[in-house]
Amino acid sequence: MADQAQYTIGLMSGTSLDGVDGVLVRFFEGKTSNVAVKSSPFAPQLIAELLALNTSGADELQRAARAANALVQVYAHVVQALCMDAGLSAGQISAIGVHGQTVRHQPQWLASEQANQADLPGYTIQLNNPALLAELTGIDVVADFRSRDVAARGQGAPLAPFFHQAWFAQAQRTVGVLNIGGISNLTVLDGAHITAGFDCGPGNALMDGWCKLHTGAAYDDNGAWAARGVVLTELLLALQDEAYFALPAPKSTGRDLFNAAWLAGKLVAFPHAQAADVQATLTELTAWACAQSLLAYPAASELVVCGGGALNGYLMRRIAALLQAQRPWVQVISSAERGLPPLQVEATAFAWLARKMLRREALPLTAVTGARGARVLGALYPA
Repeated sequence: MADQAQYTIGLMSGTSLDGVDGVLVRFFEGKTSNVAVKSSPFAPQLIAELLALNTSGADELQRAARAANALVQVYAHVVQALCMDAGLSAGQISAIGVHGQTVRHQPQWLASEQANQADLPGYTIQLNNPALLAELTGIDVVADFRSRDVAARGQGAPLAPFFHQAWFAQAQRTVGVLNIGGISNLTVLDGAHITAGFDCGPGNALMDGWCKLHTGAAYDDNGAWAARGVVLTELLLALQDEAYFALPAPKSTGRDLFNAAWLAGKLVAFPHAQAADVQATLTELTAWACAQSLLAYPAASELVVCGGGALNGYLMRRIAALLQAQRPWVQVISSAERGLPPLQVEATAFAWLARKMLRREALPLTAVTGARGARVLGALYPA
């Protein structure tokens, strides 16, 4: 009897805080294809609350619970639209894979202050209510992908490299896969094997926040505003003087570090900096963080870029220029040229990861997150 096609939905709401990207993925005879795609923006008040919840504040437990419920309402809307577009019922979907909205990321284990006591585990917090999502959609939900990795002393992020390996690996070639969301992360693939996967540093988060503050726009469309500015060399050096950049992989970061307060602290010494020049400098910082990460792997000859940053033409040109100044043969391309549009990659990854969990397939985490071994990631909330 021939295998039947299986359908899984992946949802992604990342540190860019722009909304939810969803895909309905068909798995059949070893092949993966997206049969429906849907995005839904967040309401301004939800964006503001999710951003505020990245730092401590009054009544944050209740606010976080309410924000999670509002977030899940958006998730459910996307799921229903995907099923409608594909002409599939809830009963035909194996699961929804959704990791939630990260609001705290502190995965480092700390040495106990008490003698003969075990080390204190790190943590990562994603707002979500997968039980409510299962109730609203009638579909099994796989969530909480990151905490098992942290429990095994991993970084909990990034997790997309395992999907990058399945989709983008090329035989006998070293390829980098760069995702530029709010934070940027890089996967290095040596043929069919993962050499490394880690967060480079800021992606869109600092650029978007500065653009919103000074222009009112949610993001710098195609990098046009940054392109009109001038990179401030001294400011760039001050931004690059962040200990995170010098850390060895595996490593991960988030808005806990790269946020508006961090930037404000750096800008104190530059009171007369023009807003457009700061935007140009932040764009250069992101390009530098991404390029330097790949340059650490001399065999890499191609960089495949996905995430919202892949749509920023100026940023893409700066990454290519920084790479090719040292390695002229490195090609920088959009993930669309490898069959998957930039805004679909991470959502597809979580559909893929959900299927791995349903099949109880452990992922070899050590090379990417530093976890102590292979683990099955995710928790199941049956409909």
